[in-house]
Amino acid sequence: MAKVLAPTKGNLMTAKNTLRLSKQGYEMLDKKRNILIREMMMLIDKAKEVEEKIEITFAEAYKALEAANTIMGVSRVQNIAHSAVPEEGVSIDLRSVMGVEIPVVKLAENDSKPIYSFYSTSSALDEAAVKFNEVKRLTAELTETENAVYRLAMNIKRTQKRANALQNITIPLYEKMTKDIQNSLEEKDREEHSRLKVIKRNKEKQE
Repeated sequence: MAKVLAPTKGNLMTAKNTLRLSKQGYEMLDKKRNILIREMMMLIDKAKEVEEKIEITFAEAYKALEAANTIMGVSRVQNIAHSAVPEEGVSIDLRSVMGVEIPVVKLAENDSKPIYSFYSTSSALDEAAVKFNEVKRLTAELTETENAVYRLAMNIKRTQKRANALQNITIPLYEKMTKDIQNSLEEKDREEHSRLKVIKRNKEKQE
């Protein structure tokens, strides 16, 4: 149901102020939406690049692992793999983009020392270890980027909904309300002016 205000000067000021604030709110939301869209598009491009790097690095890592299996034997490589320490150095911070909290995934710096001795191992195993560590780092980066894209997309949707409500409902409503009240007040002024003229003429006739 449309909101109706009595045609008074006070309500006219209220309607004009609400209209002005609604237009300012729409401009701010539109600006926020555009900034978030630009940020999201950059992150989408970044995610594609990281996915390509992961695919290439994974292929290189498995190629090096196959070479290590051939040189050292599968059982020896598996024994070394079983002694690997689980990753526990993941931390998550937050950064803000126009009020949207974006996670920042960080991996703890390791000393890059191998978990195995150089005795009875090969350079292929070293290369595989380096490549798989790189995949781990890239995976964390991809997780961070995809999560940021999701959060931005959800916020863009909410911002768009609020902007549409202002543009299509609130602003037209108060534009019409302002115009109607103004027209009504002008009509009252004209009626009052006409009434005063009649009173003046009648008074002049009586005199």
